[in-house]
Amino acid sequence: MIPDIGVLGPYTYLATELLWGCVALCLLWYADAFRAAARTTLVLYPFAYLWDWYTLEVGVFAIPLRTGVEFLGIPVEEHVFMLVVPAMVVGTHESLRRVEDE
Repeated sequence: MIPDIGVLGPYTYLATELLWGCVALCLLWYADAFRAAARTTLVLYPFAYLWDWYTLEVGVFAIPLRTGVEFLGIPVEEHVFMLVVPAMVVGTHESLRRVEDE
């Protein structure tokens, strides 16, 4: 059974983003890959932003359990998501590389 985290109400999405962001930070710390993650995020962010803005604009998906705070036309949680995902990918990739090298 999956726990219902909806009890956090409008902060549910933000809370999950922050939780997974902490996991990404731990991976980046372990792999010493902050610089690589920053570069990757800077390159991907504009594409992710346009994709996110467009899909929200045309109604592809909705985010009910969010704060309602928007920045540049999309929920603030989506901006956090666009930072966490590349950080998680780079952190995982570089952590695996570090484990293989040891």
